[in-house]
Amino acid sequence: MKTIAELETKLAQPSEALIQDLAKVDGDLILLGVGGKMGPSLARLAMNAIREGGLNKRVIGVSRFSNQEARAELEAFGVETISCELLDNEALTALPNAANVIYMAGNKFGTTGNEHFTWAMNTYLPGRVAEKFKDSRIVVFSSGNIYPFTPVSSGGASESVSPDPLGEYAQSTLGRERIFEYHSHRNGTPMVMYRLNYAIDMRYGVLLELARAIHEGRAINIAMGFANVIWQGDANSMALRCLTHCSSPPSVINITGPETVSIRWAATELAKRLGKEALFEGTESETALLNNASKSHQLFGYPSVSLLQMIDWTADWVLQGGATWNKPTHFQERKGKF
Repeated sequence: MKTIAELETKLAQPSEALIQDLAKVDGDLILLGVGGKMGPSLARLAMNAIREGGLNKRVIGVSRFSNQEARAELEAFGVETISCELLDNEALTALPNAANVIYMAGNKFGTTGNEHFTWAMNTYLPGRVAEKFKDSRIVVFSSGNIYPFTPVSSGGASESVSPDPLGEYAQSTLGRERIFEYHSHRNGTPMVMYRLNYAIDMRYGVLLELARAIHEGRAINIAMGFANVIWQGDANSMALRCLTHCSSPPSVINITGPETVSIRWAATELAKRLGKEALFEGTESETALLNNASKSHQLFGYPSVSLLQMIDWTADWVLQGGATWNKPTHFQERKGKF
């Protein structure tokens, strides 16, 4: 992939399995928080699946849309857009109903010093959304950050591991789940808690951060010595396919790649492709924030894009000076401060 257009095309390629799963769920889709990192590509993926499957569904994208260019691009692709401040209860109530909701709204970075806003977005707003869409299916974007650190040899935290969130972002994210869960019990709303870490495309993500550090001659801190990654196209596809697994009480599904990725190994592989030396500082800890996604692989199959393919693509992107977003993952964070 050499251009943004090629990247967007790749991200929006639907699998036959996705098309078949969307055909199983009745009604339109509304994507709340569509303006974030994953939202635009998820919306385009959904539109392509609907078109290729000959399905009769609308895709409605809701966001503040501070970036009007991004909004225009979505509309040109066939996505209906609505500008909405979701914390404005009157504006939220005025949104159209839809049978299928993908809830991506939330706040992570900038939490420190602005904790009240993070809690409002991550814990107060979910209750209002759950009331508004109580008759819908809801896939709730959550995070593997709510799990405790696990030994790097453990295979990561499965859905059976009790949450033990570190820091206010992770605590408020668990709060998001609990508020949705309450409304699912109260109203019988079918839901999935979609616990993700870490999605990547060429413009952001763990591999890009490693590649840029290597390319710029900066040392990589390896105290958080292991992580999980998944191609954003696969993560988006699984989010849409989760609509077929919504239940009350909610289902919980971890989403990430199958590997427990050594940061040292991944950086060394990237360095080979970049023609540089990987520099490291610190020592790998015995624990890491790791997500075991075996359940999602049983439900949806393994991701279509392999780890080595992601490494190849990321190195090529950095070498050619491809566009990037200033949206670091802070995957190295071990104290829960975002």
